Amino acid sequence: MIDLTSHLSKEAKRREPSKLKAVLKHRTPQMAYLAGGLPLPKYFAWDSISVSTRHAPFEGGIVGEQTQENALDFTVGYGPSEHDIPLGSSLQYGASKGPEQILAFIREHTDLVHRVPYEDYDIITTVGSTHGWDALLRTLCDPGDTILVEQYVFASAVETAKPLGIKMSPIVMDDFGIVPEILEKKLSNWTGALPKLMYLVPTGQNPTGSSLSKERRQRIYEIADEPYYFLQLDPYSEESAGAKTFKNETDEHFLKSLVPSFLSMDTEGIVIRLDSFSKVLAPGIAKTIRSEYQTPSGFTNAIVYGTLSRWGQSGYLDWLKALRHEYSFKRDMTIKACNKFLPKSANVVVPIAGMFFTIRFDCTRHKEFKTKYSEDPLQLENALFESAIKHDSCLVPGSWFEMVDIDGKHSTEIFFRGTYAATDVQTLELGIERFAKAVNEIWV
Repeated sequence: MIDLTSHLSKEAKRREPSKLKAVLKHRTPQMAYLAGGLPLPKYFAWDSISVSTRHAPFEGGIVGEQTQENALDFTVGYGPSEHDIPLGSSLQYGASKGPEQILAFIREHTDLVHRVPYEDYDIITTVGSTHGWDALLRTLCDPGDTILVEQYVFASAVETAKPLGIKMSPIVMDDFGIVPEILEKKLSNWTGALPKLMYLVPTGQNPTGSSLSKERRQRIYEIADEPYYFLQLDPYSEESAGAKTFKNETDEHFLKSLVPSFLSMDTEGIVIRLDSFSKVLAPGIAKTIRSEYQTPSGFTNAIVYGTLSRWGQSGYLDWLKALRHEYSFKRDMTIKACNKFLPKSANVVVPIAGMFFTIRFDCTRHKEFKTKYSEDPLQLENALFESAIKHDSCLVPGSWFEMVDIDGKHSTEIFFRGTYAATDVQTLELGIERFAKAVNEIWV
């Protein structure tokens, strides 16, 4: 294992353990504990939390109806329970790492899915990936440091790094993610202090929808010496596109179908994985927080753990399999609509993971690119965007995510990001049809 102490930021090196938290070790049943400002649980405002969900294996898919047979209803109170974090603990000030019960479940899940090549790894719960990203940057980077990012980056990741004074250097991407050869060349020709870290979304990349292959991941890890992982979709084919019938598969088959993660390849302890329940359970569980925070919401902890502990590891995998089937179906409907309505000037790469698809255009093939648009891809992109809005179809312009290198040049390949996760199939098809009309209006 590599000692990464030298990689810590000045802020991280200045931090010291909390003395008030350290004294908690003396809080035993026989101790007259007057040290901590922890209110008695009987003063809490809530008596219980009731949760209603469904039992695994989720027959009928993720959108199946709840029945008497598959209903899973439970109440979390203050008494001890095999499957719950009592409210006296979950609503109390807690350890910064998170509740031991949730940490144990996540560690078991990590061992099951990623098979980390070493044992002494650690897990910390946060209120979401953006919170984890912010903490990671503060821990490893100082103002003026450079990090490597993909050519197109989710806006929140950029907006988190910029105020910290961190510079971002983009790595060129193709349809399948960053290109290892370009990464290697970039680092070989690097001058000055090397980048502190590399930030990647290797599976179902946001915004492009690309996914790195196992071979690329291995090469990138060698050179260097992920929130959509479980939204890897079923293989796409025109023959099977739109098959709505949900067929359960074994846990073993499901896990083998996933591209190995960087974490599973990490033998040096240099991979930090930011995972999230937001995309697979519900986004709101990451939002029940204070403006300044140390741990995830106690309500969130109680609800999530109560559900997962009753599902078990196999039941949670059943949920993920059902979710993958639903998104695979909607992905198929998206590609079918794109093939039906979009003109030949548009190119759509079939996503194999995640929630997003992109519709791409080569600006140099527009006959008025040099004249009307002055060879400026942003002008053409904006014309397409405004035309789409006029036709009541809204997709996100790719330039909103683009990280421009020091030469200041934008790519002449533009794209628009859409999602098949946020709407029903009818609206999805209508949006693509309207977008196609907007393209035909501009791309004459």
